[in-house]
Amino acid sequence: MLPRYLTWLVFNIAGCSMAKGYVVANIRVTDQDKFEQFSGMAGPTIKKYGGKVLARGPSADRLEGDVSGIVMMIEFESKEAAYVFYHSDEYQAAKAVREECSDTDFMIIEGVTE
Repeated sequence: MLPRYLTWLVFNIAGCSMAKGYVVANIRVTDQDKFEQFSGMAGPTIKKYGGKVLARGPSADRLEGDVSGIVMMIEFESKEAAYVFYHSDEYQAAKAVREECSDTDFMIIEGVTE
């Protein structure tokens, strides 16, 4: 089995269609100033790796459960591309800052293909 990033490269070079990949995060900020530093690092990294922020903010309508915080949904060309972003040196540096200023649930999920 190929590593995720090689699978992504092979499929993109061959022009094959893959399901989108999504990052879904729920972030409970504990230090706003530090979180702004994280955001300044993460935003350009998301763009560099082809991510598109689909939703972001603290105003999600929570119909069930008691989770609070900022909800983010970011789309990537594939689940593998989302993993490449997550494991990049740039995002790992931003993640280190985020870990100092928040509690986070962070997930990567593959979209549904037709």
